[in-house]
Amino acid sequence: MDQPRSDQSSAGALYSVAEIRAIETESQARLAPGTLMRRAGEAASSMALELLAGAKGPVLVLAGPGNNGGDALECAANLADAGVELDLVLLVPDAPAPSPEAAQAMARARAATVRWVHQIDAGRGYRLALDGLFGIGLARALAGRARALVQQLDTLACPVLALDVPSGLDADTGAIVGHDGVAVRATHTLTFLGDKPGLHTADGCDHAGRVRVERLGVDPAQTAPPRAGMNAPALFRTQLRPRRQNSHKGSYGDVAVLGGAHGMAGALLLAARAALYAGAGKVFAAAIDPGLGVDPTHPEIMFRDAAGFAFEDRTAAAGPGMGDSAVATRVLAKALEASKALVLDADALNLIAASPDLQARVAARHEPAILTPHPLEAARLLGVTAAVIQADRLENARELAMRLNAVVVLKGAGSVIARPDGAVAINPTGNPGLATGGTGDVLAGLCAALLAQHWPAWEAALGAVWLHGAAADRLVADGVGPIGITAGELPAAIRAALNALVVDHQAR
Repeated sequence: MDQPRSDQSSAGALYSVAEIRAIETESQARLAPGTLMRRAGEAASSMALELLAGAKGPVLVLAGPGNNGGDALECAANLADAGVELDLVLLVPDAPAPSPEAAQAMARARAATVRWVHQIDAGRGYRLALDGLFGIGLARALAGRARALVQQLDTLACPVLALDVPSGLDADTGAIVGHDGVAVRATHTLTFLGDKPGLHTADGCDHAGRVRVERLGVDPAQTAPPRAGMNAPALFRTQLRPRRQNSHKGSYGDVAVLGGAHGMAGALLLAARAALYAGAGKVFAAAIDPGLGVDPTHPEIMFRDAAGFAFEDRTAAAGPGMGDSAVATRVLAKALEASKALVLDADALNLIAASPDLQARVAARHEPAILTPHPLEAARLLGVTAAVIQADRLENARELAMRLNAVVVLKGAGSVIARPDGAVAINPTGNPGLATGGTGDVLAGLCAALLAQHWPAWEAALGAVWLHGAAADRLVADGVGPIGITAGELPAAIRAALNALVVDHQAR
């Protein structure tokens, strides 16, 4: 499934559960009781009617025992008033209402023309299902009847609208709650008060569907700004300048890709080609195994023996196919000391993870540095497992950025970009076509090219990750993939996406 696309501005803020709770508490203190729940029910019923597109049902509503269930009951009452045929399943039929507002919602639903059922009737031909089982407060894996309902919901051939967050999904992390947990696989999520990071990374990319934010008449900007947001060109737009006529190759920097041990020259070439297509003035391939002397497809790339290469005044992208030999370790240490700006990927990250000395050298650098680990490489750097990394991608990316004093790109579904001060962004572009060998090498070369063109590290990482995903999306839109996209197809698509952004920025 493609990653979810947000209907709000993709540069929007992302709020943690704690931040949403603070917004909710502040709002309830100045609004009449029940206002937020009524507004949530109105927004949900309005979106449900939109998805029904004139059909009168039947619609399935699943309501849990908490306030998320209250939102679902308000929605059900509104839909019944609109003449929609409804089946309503209460997770706990005799549970006391958790709040006066939820009790009022239950009374409204009881008074409406609703068919109360105990189980999902798979033969009813539902036109839409609404998930109001659990919201952002879930702390345990779904079990028992809740688990069974979610598994049944997955078998229905109709759109599924989740209210606030798909039940079973952690709104902060995007992980499914609990060991061996399950979560609703929604086609649409209507999330309340503010967008949540878990809807856009990890399992959220497969469970949230299209995300729409409903503020409920509340301005979250009145509270402290969140530390997370969605990546978008607006965040790096200042770097999207058209090239001056009076410029030359020296104006756009030198990139040196360090890698290419025996049998892994392809990784070196992919990174070098990406740097070339992303606009670096000159590109060097500093090869650990100097046997390959030319790229016949791109003779513009200059090959050098890594052992004797001078990294001074150049931006280095270290790691693609570099291996773990003594020569690789020695040249990596040299690049850490000498390069002007630095991208660390793949084998370079593994060598650093195994060496406290190299870690200290990275952390002590004053020049810009970007690290681009996948979850297993991040796990090695932090001394944990990949499962631990995936359980909280945002916090682990923050921790890694702080430890190594660098901008970190934690790759994966909803790639997380973090900087040492704790700010993070989640990237919305890309698709499963990127799940193939070599695409990370392309990203490393792209990051290096933007650094060489004097983009600050934060903006270079944001821009590179966005463009990398946008290139894959462009290929799919053109009928290439997502199955079978190759890393070698990305550089040309990156070039097209980058030039389109520059033209768009110039036209504004």
